[in-house]
Amino acid sequence: MEPYPLVAFSLRIPSRMATALNDADADSPQSHFVINILSAAQADIAVRFSRPDLHSQPFAATQYFLTEDGLPVFKGSLGALSCKLLGVSWPLHDLHQLKNSGPERDKTPWQGEGVASELFIAQVTNVEQLPFEEEEGPCASTAPLLYHRRSYAT
Repeated sequence: MEPYPLVAFSLRIPSRMATALNDADADSPQSHFVINILSAAQADIAVRFSRPDLHSQPFAATQYFLTEDGLPVFKGSLGALSCKLLGVSWPLHDLHQLKNSGPERDKTPWQGEGVASELFIAQVTNVEQLPFEEEEGPCASTAPLLYHRRSYAT
């Protein structure tokens, strides 16, 4: 994709990942991360990483290997994209902030009811080569895991 392959995603605030990305300096190693494309059989991993109240150390119970850049790829993932965060996030609860694109913009904290999210944009720096694993049985799946209407689906 030209000129750059990009991914955009929103994260609930507050969350572990949103906090980590917002705290990262754009030129620091913390601004580099990997997006694992989970299979339909990996909903347990998604829950493990999305629920800090239940899983304070999600990597402890997850099998993974490291990329050449030291980023974790979960065993059994369908794919993985190494990415670099591009700048600051955008609060989706305050859309008029999208007009003020400078780093000096006022980031109004969420004070409403319900949940809020922030939009992140990252450049894909590498499509990771994953080892092919022949799996058999009911857990074998090449369908991606999706999250829709508060539940996991394929």
